Amino acid sequence: MANTPSAKKATRKIAARTEVNKSRRSRMRTFIRKVEEAIAGGDHAAAMAALKVAEPEIARASSKGIVHANLAARKVSRLNHRVKALQAS
Repeated sequence: MANTPSAKKATRKIAARTEVNKSRRSRMRTFIRKVEEAIAGGDHAAAMAALKVAEPEIARASSKGIVHANLAARKVSRLNHRVKALQAS
């Protein structure tokens, strides 16, 4: 348990940042899920539109430190690959 005033304030700040980060991570996952649902539906145009909206959201999460830069790049790359595969089939 925090004893000093500065430690108490630090725990309050950590709790507040955690809430913001949770919200941002959840938002990113929602956008990713929308792309995956469009892919599952087999609609290339909808998947492409969803990916176009999701990509900046994933990049934003990366720039804010919510997820690692490599994870963000990997997610975008894999989603893009799956959307392109829809067009081929």
